[in-house]
Amino acid sequence: MNTSVQEAYRECERITRARARNFSYGIRLLPGPKRRALSAVYAFARRVDDIGDGALPAPEKLRLLADTRAALHDASPRSADPVLVALADAESRLALPMPAFDELIDGCEADVRGVEYTTFADLLHYCRCVAGSIGRLSLGVFGTGDRALAERRADSLGVALQLTNILRDIREDHDNGRVYLPADDLRRFGVHLVPGEPGPAARDAEGLARLVRFEVHRAEQWYREGFALLPMLDRRSRACCASMSGIYHEVLHAIAVAPARAMRSRTSLSPWRKASVAARSMAGMAP
Repeated sequence: MNTSVQEAYRECERITRARARNFSYGIRLLPGPKRRALSAVYAFARRVDDIGDGALPAPEKLRLLADTRAALHDASPRSADPVLVALADAESRLALPMPAFDELIDGCEADVRGVEYTTFADLLHYCRCVAGSIGRLSLGVFGTGDRALAERRADSLGVALQLTNILRDIREDHDNGRVYLPADDLRRFGVHLVPGEPGPAARDAEGLARLVRFEVHRAEQWYREGFALLPMLDRRSRACCASMSGIYHEVLHAIAVAPARAMRSRTSLSPWRKASVAARSMAGMAP
């Protein structure tokens, strides 16, 4: 590995350590080559997310996303961008499904355009774009025997993690003018949650709690299918995947304990609790 590629990977690992609040616990459990490759995947995904979540006007965000997509397609070891250099090297060494990054960008563009979701099928497509894509890219780093089956399970695990994100961030997303919960589900439980309008009134707290419990149960079904991926991975990859997904699963459990709190605060785990999940994963005890 030449010096420029080594420096590119170091930059990706620096970004991962600084920004991956949950994923970094799992990435640390991988051997060097896989750790560097997954850091490159994360660093590019972080760039896409930062554009979508930034303060620029929507047309400027869409332009930047289009530029990012074009740069990805031209990525090579000769790129001036260290993240693209690292990605190009990782692709040359591993079976990375690079088109999955296009799906990630598609999902981010939907965020920028303010797409709303009427049915769960609508939301499922979005989840597969923004998180199932990362599951499939991670699988490309991990490696496995039955690739087709493993990709379906990795995709399911990505959906589970994204549903957890949506439940964790209901308040924050609403404050930012976004509602991801399907309109059909909101109507079913009598919850008024519309971008740009006040959130549910106090009298609607029970309906919100029932809605959150319903969505938690739905997410658990996706976790069950996704966790079936773990036995298909080697020990270190299994520990990494179990740590990353296990932390999100713990967040889902915390949400289930106090569902009515979803509109008041963001559910999170302490660093100690995250480290505990990672340690149990390395020992083969999680999720």
